[in-house]
Amino acid sequence: MPKSLQDTTTLHNGVKMPWFGLGVFKVQEGTEVIEAVKAAIKNGYISIDTAAIYQNEEGVGQGIRESGVSRDDLFITSKVWNSDQGYESTLQAFDTSLKKLGMDYLDLYLIHWPGKNKYKETWKALEKLYKDGRVRAIGVSNFHVHHLQDLLSDAEIKPMVNQVEYHPHLAQKELVDFCKKEGIQLEAWSPLKQGQLLDEPTLSEIAAKYQKSVAQIILRWDLQNGVVTIPKSIKEHRIIENADIFNFELSPEDMEKINGLNKNERVGSNPDTMMNGFTE
Repeated sequence: MPKSLQDTTTLHNGVKMPWFGLGVFKVQEGTEVIEAVKAAIKNGYISIDTAAIYQNEEGVGQGIRESGVSRDDLFITSKVWNSDQGYESTLQAFDTSLKKLGMDYLDLYLIHWPGKNKYKETWKALEKLYKDGRVRAIGVSNFHVHHLQDLLSDAEIKPMVNQVEYHPHLAQKELVDFCKKEGIQLEAWSPLKQGQLLDEPTLSEIAAKYQKSVAQIILRWDLQNGVVTIPKSIKEHRIIENADIFNFELSPEDMEKINGLNKNERVGSNPDTMMNGFTE
């Protein structure tokens, strides 16, 4: 089990990815994102997750430069947006993201949503970026089992990561099992269901028992299920609190209680119907 904020899981290509990071979905470009990134890095975070569509890559890059921590000590993720899917357009989108971030490589680049029919071409572009050494790991986001099976049927390189909506109301058991079997690291976005789980009675009860917040209980549950997690916050005290989950362990009984809360309920779009709307 990870013991600290800097602990990593080893992806199937040998790259080490932190178990815990800062997500910046809906964090405003400019001061807000710059300060959130700096607060996270100052308090020991080494992983930052952004995306082209968040329109805050420039601020993320600036926050990193102002943090005083070396780029090579950090793990930076971005994603190609739906309208840029396709081979050439993905290569261009990657260049644009790098330019905005002010970096010459990424640690992880993801296909943001499967969309309809272009993700295989997009994946070929990611494979090229990976072979060219411009990104250390490549993966997908919001892919169901059937999308992954389809992609794997003729991919040269297997995705290293699948970042999906994952929280106690959406436990995605089949997907978790499939990714484990294939050696694809699962990563959770919206782990707190955009705050909707914070007054869930079972979670409140468990939180009281461990003298932790509900958020800390959920984030710990992610880690104990072997899922990388990237909660978003812009408040420094919350950024610190979210990461204070390495000094306790949930009992098997409490893990089961939380697993039992699943309702297959999403707060974001369903990847089968999401074509170009805006959600994480």
